Amino acid sequence: MDVLVLNADLGPLHRVSLRHAVRMLVRRVAEVHEAHPDTQIGVWPVPTVVRLVSYVVTRWRHSRGPGWSRAGVLVRDGRRCAYCGGHASTIDHVLPRSRGGRNSWVNTAAACGACNQRKGDRTPSEARMPLRFRPAAPTWAAMAL
Repeated sequence: MDVLVLNADLGPLHRVSLRHAVRMLVRRVAEVHEAHPDTQIGVWPVPTVVRLVSYVVTRWRHSRGPGWSRAGVLVRDGRRCAYCGGHASTIDHVLPRSRGGRNSWVNTAAACGACNQRKGDRTPSEARMPLRFRPAAPTWAAMAL
């Protein structure tokens, strides 16, 4: 279970594990903002959202979006296959790496194992498998929610 971390001004920062959120509560760097009703961990209700006690400057976040990662691609695409719309568990390179395709937000998309295998070492047009959406680099706000 992930917990959303809000800055002191209520702007979203990122998500952390429940364990990390509890550690933040114990160290008193965060307070419970929203929680599951009638469930507790120690003296705290089980948080779904925590708010930092003091403001954290995040100017660096506005310069560019998050760095590329496999997990980030799956989150960006909602774990939906870019080819068939089914549950995605892998990522696919639109331009295959063997042809110079890079690990980047605009060259990768979430894919199910079957579609990834079927597409193989071809481009979507060569495989006659059109993308359901055009991959794009996400913003920090999109990744936090």
